[in-house]
Amino acid sequence: MKKNSYETFVYSVAGVAILVVILVAFNALTATFKERVDLTKDKAYTLSAGTRAILKKLDSKVKVRFYYSSTAEIPTEYIGLKTYAKEVKDLIDEYKQAANGKIILEQYDPKPDSDAEDSARLDGVEGQMLPSGEKFYLGLSVSLLDAKEAIPFFAPDRERLLEYDLSKAISSVANPEKPVIGVMTPLPVFGAPMNPMMMRMGQQGQEPWSIIGELKSEYTVKQVEMTADRIDDDIKVLVVIHPKEITDTAQYAIDQFIMRGGKLLAFLDATSIVDSRNEQQLGGMQMPGGGSSLDKLFKAWGLTFENTKVAADLNYKMRLMGRNNQPQDAPAFLDVSGDGINKDDIATSEIKNVWMPFSGVFTGTPVAGIKETVLLKTTKDSQLVDGMTASFGGDNIMNDFKPSGTEYALAVRLTGKFKTAFPDGKPKDTKDEKKDDKDKKPADEPKSGDSLKETKSDDTVVLFGDADMLYDQFTIRKQNFLGMVMQEAMNGNLSLAQNLVEQLGGDSNLISVRSRAAVSHPFTRIQQMEAKANEAYQSKIKEFEDSKRETQEKINQLQTAKDPNQQRFVLSPDQQKELENLRKKAAETNMKLKEEKKSLAKEKESLQNTLKWTNILGMPAVVAITGLCLAGYKRKRTSAK
Repeated sequence: MKKNSYETFVYSVAGVAILVVILVAFNALTATFKERVDLTKDKAYTLSAGTRAILKKLDSKVKVRFYYSSTAEIPTEYIGLKTYAKEVKDLIDEYKQAANGKIILEQYDPKPDSDAEDSARLDGVEGQMLPSGEKFYLGLSVSLLDAKEAIPFFAPDRERLLEYDLSKAISSVANPEKPVIGVMTPLPVFGAPMNPMMMRMGQQGQEPWSIIGELKSEYTVKQVEMTADRIDDDIKVLVVIHPKEITDTAQYAIDQFIMRGGKLLAFLDATSIVDSRNEQQLGGMQMPGGGSSLDKLFKAWGLTFENTKVAADLNYKMRLMGRNNQPQDAPAFLDVSGDGINKDDIATSEIKNVWMPFSGVFTGTPVAGIKETVLLKTTKDSQLVDGMTASFGGDNIMNDFKPSGTEYALAVRLTGKFKTAFPDGKPKDTKDEKKDDKDKKPADEPKSGDSLKETKSDDTVVLFGDADMLYDQFTIRKQNFLGMVMQEAMNGNLSLAQNLVEQLGGDSNLISVRSRAAVSHPFTRIQQMEAKANEAYQSKIKEFEDSKRETQEKINQLQTAKDPNQQRFVLSPDQQKELENLRKKAAETNMKLKEEKKSLAKEKESLQNTLKWTNILGMPAVVAITGLCLAGYKRKRTSAK
C-alpha cells in the first residue's frame, strides 16, 4: 500500500516537471515569433481590410514614437492600465509587421525630468496624473516628413476605436491636405445677416449653426447653392441638409458628383420643425414645414423615404412640456439609444444617444451592387404616424398607438458601385421648358453621352431621416458664464455628424475599419417591459379619457342652455339634475383615470424592482445551488467507496 502511494507521488512530480520543461521549451521557441491567433467569433482582434489597404498604400516610411511609462509605479486601482498598454503595444507591432518595413517604431519610457518626457511633450503626448503625483504616459506620435499627428493618450474607454484611431493617424500624415466640404441646403445654416427693419425692432441677425462652426474648424467649407447644376471637383464630401423641393437638375449634379467618386452625407426630413419658421401660420398656430427627399436618386438605389410620415416609438419617446406647462409623452420626438444605435460601426460605436424629432424612415431593398448598413433604427414598439398629426402633440399618438412590430431604419449607409439615376443624361432645365420650341437650339439639348453612368470603384452615401437633429436647439445648451457663452452638448448629434464627415473626408479605406471587440451590451429590458405595460393599459386609459371628454362636452352644452320661460342662463330643474349627474360621472371617470394611471406607474415600478432584485440575488443563488449540488454529488461518491 505504501509502495503504491510512493510510486504515485513520484510519477506525479515527474509528470509535472516534464510538463514544465515542455512549456518552457515551447515558450522559448515561439518567443521570437509575433503572430496572433484570433479565436473570437467576429475576428474582433484581426486588422481590418481597410487598415491593411492604408498600410499597403504607404510609399514612404512613417515614424511612430510610442510613449509608455513602463517603469511607473501603478496603484492597484489602476493596474488595468498595464494590461491595456500591452494590448496597445501588441497592436502597434501588428501594424509594423503588416506595413512591410514602412513603419519605423521607436519606444520611449518618459520618466520624470527625462529627455523622453520632453520629447513626449513636443510630440503632443500628454501624461495623466497618478495619485502619487507622477505622470503616466500612454500615447504616440506619427510623423511623415513635415506632417505630424498625435494620439495624446490611449484612453481605455476608447478601446473599441483603438484600430481606427491608429489607422486615422497614419492616414492623416500620409494625406495631410485638408479636404473640402460642400454644404447644400435651403436652411440658414450659415446664419442670416441683420436687415435694417430687424435692426429698428431691436432684433439681431441669425448666427451660423454650431455644426458649421465645427466643420470650419477642421475643414475648408464651401456653400453650394440649391440651384447648382454641377458640384465643384475639389469638394470631397457633400453635406445636404433638408433639400426641400430640390430640382431634377440639382439631383443630377449630386448624382454625377457621386459618379466621380464624391461622398454624400444627406440629412432629409419628413416634418421639419426648423423649416416651419418659414411657413405661414394657420389659425394662429405655427405649422410644421414640409418634407424633403432625393426621390430620383433613391429610386435608382432601391430605397424609399417616407417624407410625410414620421416614426413614433414607445421605447425612445421623450418627455416634453405640453399644454399648461405640463410634461407629456412625445413618442415622435425620438431619443435613440441602446440597441437603436449600431455599436459595431466606427461612426456610431461611441455615441450614447441621438435626438431625432419627427424623423422619417427608410424602407426598400438596395439594388444589386449596393450594401446597406443601418446606423440608427427604431424598436419594434414603433409605428409610422402622419407628420401633421404628430405636430399637434403626443397625446394624439399615444391614444391610438399600435406597435407595428417593425424596426424602421432612421439612418443608413450605402456602399458599393452606384449607377446613375439619369441614364438619359442631364434633365432639361425648367427655364428651357418655358421657352417656345422654336427658340430652342439642337445644341442646347442635353446629351446622354456627356454623363457618367457608374462609379469606377466603391463609393459611400450616408442618409439620415431627420435634418432638425443638426439645429442648435436640439444639439447644444448655451449658458452665460461670467460674460462668456458656454456650450454643452445635450446629446451625440453633433459628434455623430462630425464622425461621419471625418470618416468620409479621410482615406476611403477608413470606412471599412470597424470597431474592435464589441463588448457593450446595452440594458434595454426595462424599456421593453414598460412598452408592453403601456400597451396593456393604454386602451383603458383611452376609454376613460374619451368618456371624460364626452361628459365635459355635455356639461358645457348644458351650462350654455337656457329655458325661454326663465331668466337667461338659468337651468330648469331637469337640466340641473342632469348636470349634477354628469358632474358626478365626470368625477368618477376622473378618479378611475387617475387610478389606472397609478396602476400603470405601479406596474412599471414593480418591473424595475423585480429586475433589480433578480440581478442582486440571482447570481448568489445560482452559486449557492451549484455548490450544494457539487457537495451532494461528492458526498454520494465518497459514501459509495
